[in-house]
Amino acid sequence: MICGVDEAGKGSVLGPMVVAAIGCREIEDLAALPIRDSKVLRPKQREALYEVLFRDFSIAIVTIDAAGIDDARSRMSMNTCVAELHAEAIRGLQPEYAYVDACDVNAERYGRTVAGLLDFPCEIVAEHHADARHKIVGAASVVAKVTRDRAIRELEGQYGTLGSGYPSDPVTIEFLRGYIRSHGSPPPCARRSWKTVTNLCQTTMQDFA
Repeated sequence: MICGVDEAGKGSVLGPMVVAAIGCREIEDLAALPIRDSKVLRPKQREALYEVLFRDFSIAIVTIDAAGIDDARSRMSMNTCVAELHAEAIRGLQPEYAYVDACDVNAERYGRTVAGLLDFPCEIVAEHHADARHKIVGAASVVAKVTRDRAIRELEGQYGTLGSGYPSDPVTIEFLRGYIRSHGSPPPCARRSWKTVTNLCQTTMQDFA
């Protein structure tokens, strides 16, 4: 088996990070599907591809919530955390080869890190922008993105409008500011180890005082 691995939500300040691995016997098995990096696909396109991928391919998904990320960040770097989750997803499929989107500036080093976390032989090919270079990683990107988007929608049912969950999104920042102002602390879905949250807590409570 050959598999591709990618994650969604690594840099988000709200909600989970999702790692997906997708496996197939031959890369050509994906040839007929219009798969590209999930970020350049429209939501309806991603949803349609997601259904086909789940029907026709082997899938492993690993999700870590905000509290889990904060706990991991207290013990390791974010890159190490992602590598551990990539390895966990790969273990779910037990492939002979795995293409992974490198989260380290040194892609080869990242590949060695992931390989070192496996307890079976698997050749790891780690590259930057692997989701745009390899269709199988693009497929994993779609599965991870759709899974995370669904998780964000579930959180919106609890909290109201959250935006994308990323620090660059004014809707997300306004939600965080309003929640902190009302409750005196960030919501459970926020990654408290992120500087964005720490800074908002300081500025919001100063303004409130």
